[in-house]
Amino acid sequence: MQFKRPKTIKDTQTHYCPGCGHGIVHRLVAEVIDELGLREKTIGTAPVGCSVLLYNYFDCDIIECAHGRPPAVATAIKRCQPDKVVFTYQGDGDIAAIGTAELIHAANRGENITAIFVNNAIYGMTGGQMAPTTLIGQKTTTTQNGRDRKKQGPPLKVCELLASLEGVAYLQRVAVSTAKDVIIAKKAIKKAFQNQLDGKGYSLVEVLSMCPTDWKVTPKQAVDFVNNEMKAAFPLGVYKDV
Repeated sequence: MQFKRPKTIKDTQTHYCPGCGHGIVHRLVAEVIDELGLREKTIGTAPVGCSVLLYNYFDCDIIECAHGRPPAVATAIKRCQPDKVVFTYQGDGDIAAIGTAELIHAANRGENITAIFVNNAIYGMTGGQMAPTTLIGQKTTTTQNGRDRKKQGPPLKVCELLASLEGVAYLQRVAVSTAKDVIIAKKAIKKAFQNQLDGKGYSLVEVLSMCPTDWKVTPKQAVDFVNNEMKAAFPLGVYKDV
């Protein structure tokens, strides 16, 4: 077997910071699209955030959405063209802050789409502000003494939040901080796309990812933070599978 670039990924230079997990997640999604033979019928929706330039990387149709609105846009696309495979790709600010309403209602309606949620516990693109998923005690540009439970509340846990909704078919939280995690993450993403092909309804895969630049650590330290801190706050596993 020859390790090579997936056909669904363009041959282009990355804009992501060294040690960022987005490149890994991009590759996993592209590999799944290739393996399922979906490239010519796939439409992705790009968020506002570090992955705003999603169309620069994926060699399939990508629509840029207003901040937080990918679930609404994906809903419209899927309802107008039910034969297409539609996915959202979103960060924690896009999906769990400004886009919370769109997320919850698309999931509750059971829209037959696939959501890829990259959780790096911070606003990456805009300079490292606190995100809904920022950990208690984690320092950001807007929580310079660390997130305070009494002032900012606890981190929002998306998988746990959505698990009670009847329209949700599949929820799994994975990570890309170890080789084993990457293998598990790919299997989860593939299942989420297969669920859409099978008409099961809304599927979401949450991916714990590294952000060395805005965490102000080295890439190695960022991996350790995911493994030692984020996994404790956001336990990995399947939260719903119907």
